[in-house]
Amino acid sequence: MASLNTLRTKFGVVLSIVIAGALLAFILSLKTEMGFSGNDPKVGVIDGEKINYSEYYEQYEQVKAQSGAQENDEQQSAMLANATWQSLIAKHVLNPGFDRMGIRLTDAERMSILNGEHMSQTLYNAFADPRTGRYDVAALSEFLSQADNNPQARAAWAQLNEQMRLERQMQKYLGLIKGGVFVNSLEVAGGVDAANKTYSGKWIGKKYATVPDSLFQVSNSDLKSFYNSHKNLYKQTPSRSISYVVFEVAPTDDDMLALEKKVQEIGARFAETDALKTFVRADRNGRIADNYVAAAQLTEEEAKALMAGETYGPVLKNNEWTMARALDTKMVADSLGIRHIVLPYTQEKLADSLLTALRGGADFAQAASQYSVYDATAANGGEVGVLPFSAFTGEFAAELATAKQGDIVKIASGDAIQLMQVYRADKPSKHVQVASITYPVEASEATRRNVHNQAGSFSVNAKGSATAFADAAATAAVTPRVATLSQGERTIRGLEDSREVARWAYGAEVGDVSEIFNVGKDYVIATLTEIDNEDYAPLSKVASQVRAQVMRDKKYDYILKSLSGSTLEEQAASLGSEVGDFEGVTAASYYIDGPGFEPRMIGALATAAQGAVSAPVKGLSGLYVFRVDDVQTADKQTAEGEQVRAQAMAEGMAQQFAMQAIQQMAEIQDLRGKYF
Repeated sequence: MASLNTLRTKFGVVLSIVIAGALLAFILSLKTEMGFSGNDPKVGVIDGEKINYSEYYEQYEQVKAQSGAQENDEQQSAMLANATWQSLIAKHVLNPGFDRMGIRLTDAERMSILNGEHMSQTLYNAFADPRTGRYDVAALSEFLSQADNNPQARAAWAQLNEQMRLERQMQKYLGLIKGGVFVNSLEVAGGVDAANKTYSGKWIGKKYATVPDSLFQVSNSDLKSFYNSHKNLYKQTPSRSISYVVFEVAPTDDDMLALEKKVQEIGARFAETDALKTFVRADRNGRIADNYVAAAQLTEEEAKALMAGETYGPVLKNNEWTMARALDTKMVADSLGIRHIVLPYTQEKLADSLLTALRGGADFAQAASQYSVYDATAANGGEVGVLPFSAFTGEFAAELATAKQGDIVKIASGDAIQLMQVYRADKPSKHVQVASITYPVEASEATRRNVHNQAGSFSVNAKGSATAFADAAATAAVTPRVATLSQGERTIRGLEDSREVARWAYGAEVGDVSEIFNVGKDYVIATLTEIDNEDYAPLSKVASQVRAQVMRDKKYDYILKSLSGSTLEEQAASLGSEVGDFEGVTAASYYIDGPGFEPRMIGALATAAQGAVSAPVKGLSGLYVFRVDDVQTADKQTAEGEQVRAQAMAEGMAQQFAMQAIQQMAEIQDLRGKYF
């Protein structure tokens, strides 16, 4: 039965209710309260089209509803945000582009996909039979029968259809890309040589690092000339830079003493109470283990106390005060060998019938293969393996505690019924269920208030200028840190729980000082130091990199002028270096002993005339000259094999980077950081 609820639970993002007009109307009605003052702010631009807050928010809520995901942490929130952005790119770039190209899903294609003649991953994910792994047309028909009278099922089917259409159109587009790729005969010949030929010979050279920088003057015009002629090297994403300080909240000596006193008082009551379960559950730091453990699974000190029915602790360990007692004790097998049959909770009668038959001697493995819905073990006769008793919790621990070798028990848990056969039961030993209370060593509220007051004073003194911020940091004895947020980034690298800091930075102006942020257990205050929306990093920002490249060029010219002679030995003497050997180098090599990582030299080797002294090579780390003395050829690759390999690689690369190229051409601006 392919019910709507089953599909929503199982298949997440492709199925659920589409959040539409009513929610959007509600969001827009709150614009004034949200500070929009009647405007619908821009959160991005995709292919020249403005993406407003309301459109993004509506799409975000749709994705969240369809996936069933929650914003429980920053990782899940980021995944939802990325999925939303990609769906908007599909709406504003892919769909119009496919339409202009005439890439469509015809009715005939749709029917062939629905009946399984051509596979759709979207429909397979939703309607595959979990037992056989095959696409189930009957399950699809069952679901469509619900959609006639069920608005939720109808909305879910509309979403499935949309994703199926986009999937098929993308396949067609990538097919066109693949069909346009061609490897010519020169590329094939080059590939065969690269695979089959190895080069050996001699080389000489001089590293740039051996030439003192002091011999050269690098002028501003030199920097500008190199920068302008190599500007594409410095293409960048718009970014914002901040300086921030962290006021760390750490427990004081008084906090430590107060916590120790409190823990000792609670520990005394913990050791004496007869209502241990109630006592532990009443404490927010209390925990009752779901499982039972043997002495070997505890530390020596814990085992000594708990196995004797005594209290362990309170003891300070790993920056936590811990106390523990045994809530319950059982003599149970250390390990159990288990086979099981898993049935849906609705098949109570079948479970009882099988239990009777199995206890009467029926073959358990055969029954598991025939009836169990858990394919991972059904194919192996229901074999789970040998597990320690501590692996079992709840109903399983309760039922298996008294089970003996050969016993078969029925356990209902969650949405399944399990028939479990114990085919092995080791020697019983004492196991305990542990009740514990753990207090982390942390700052008191008074200490937090004191640190917060320090942060507040800093905030007042830091306003006005970058100098004021630095002076306030020096007075407060905190060290400013710097960070850069590239467009689209949601957090500050190296700063945990920093989403709110990033959101503030996207809405701030240069010189603004932030509020006090709670970041983890500490407090953070930031100032925005730079907004860089240029397509290329300015020369002032990359001057050191440009200077290094200019210096390399000047050193190359300097070394080249000193190079003389017609033989390698003469040229080595002119450079004050020695002749070195290389061997076994191929066109696919990345490294040569001596020179190191030098792609230009390897490229020159592969095309050099044997026995001739090469022209000077301008390498990454120096100037090099070489002579190829020997070329060995092996039959590692044929032209036919290289044609297949190169064609497959070219097709794969073209398809892999197709979406990236589309997004680059669409000139996407991601401005969501201020709001999401």
